[in-house]
Amino acid sequence: MQQKLAQKHGVRPDEIRHCFENRDGGFLEDTREEHKTEPPTQWFIAETNQGRVLKVVFIHEKLLDGQRINIRTTYEPNSAEIAIYNKYAK
Repeated sequence: MQQKLAQKHGVRPDEIRHCFENRDGGFLEDTREEHKTEPPTQWFIAETNQGRVLKVVFIHEKLLDGQRINIRTTYEPNSAEIAIYNKYAK
């Protein structure tokens, strides 16, 4: 996944970590039928420490021995995604 994100979207693992650390809104659930998963796919928009705005799409799994975050994709959001996030997650 890290290689795909780097090649396709130019996103580094540390940028994803920055977004989780810098997030100031909640998580939104992707309810589109073709994207439904169990546990649900969630997403948010936040800035990296360098000010790059990214949309992070992930699945949060609760395991018997802890928790795991599986990153589905991360990329620079379009204006519609930013508007949706600002309307529903802030």
